[in-house]
Amino acid sequence: MMQHGLSGTATLGPSGTGSSDYREPKRRSKPRKTSAICALNYPNKESFGFLLTAASLWTKSGATPERPADTRIGNDPQLTHVTLVWREGQHEDWIKFGRPIAERIVSRSERIESYMAGQVFALVRWASNDYGTVRSTLDVVQAVCLGEHCATVPQVDPGGELLLSVHGWPKVAQIFRLIDAIEASGIDACDVAPEHWRHIHNRMAGRLTPREYGPARHQAWLQRKALLS
Repeated sequence: MMQHGLSGTATLGPSGTGSSDYREPKRRSKPRKTSAICALNYPNKESFGFLLTAASLWTKSGATPERPADTRIGNDPQLTHVTLVWREGQHEDWIKFGRPIAERIVSRSERIESYMAGQVFALVRWASNDYGTVRSTLDVVQAVCLGEHCATVPQVDPGGELLLSVHGWPKVAQIFRLIDAIEASGIDACDVAPEHWRHIHNRMAGRLTPREYGPARHQAWLQRKALLS
């Protein structure tokens, strides 16, 4: 079973998955229980004098709950910010691959990662309700420069160049296998040629098998990249 940290992202290898079974996350086995309704007829520190909310329950008497410490905060407007939410069995986001240059913890269930223009990352979003899975998506996005035209991608601000996008867990799992195959050949998925992700997207849309991406193809991309830079 995968172990997740503060924001839910697994502390695992480069690809972000702990095993190769590609199993879909499990939804909540039981409906969420609603708390008992009580009369909200007294003020507290958060009601500003209005008789609306119940008194807060703090772990330390008279002390405000401590917020998680912020790590490297990326407030640069030229960065691309990705919001990740983790509520196990309900809403689970994680980065399949990516090398963020900044990170900010918002709460125990949410954090923001930041990427420089040109960086490529894969965002996985999964959600369910009491009746089953309602969303399974994987987007491979390339961060863009400030003011550059880009596609709108949920939870990605301001957006990015969408290289690949699949919906449905079977397709997401198929992309996982392709990523693992690339990494098994010693290539970091973050450094793969962007055109290869577009190729995979188009081949899968046509229900065709994508070409393999091996060391020879990757070396050709690196040489081309060096010439263009």
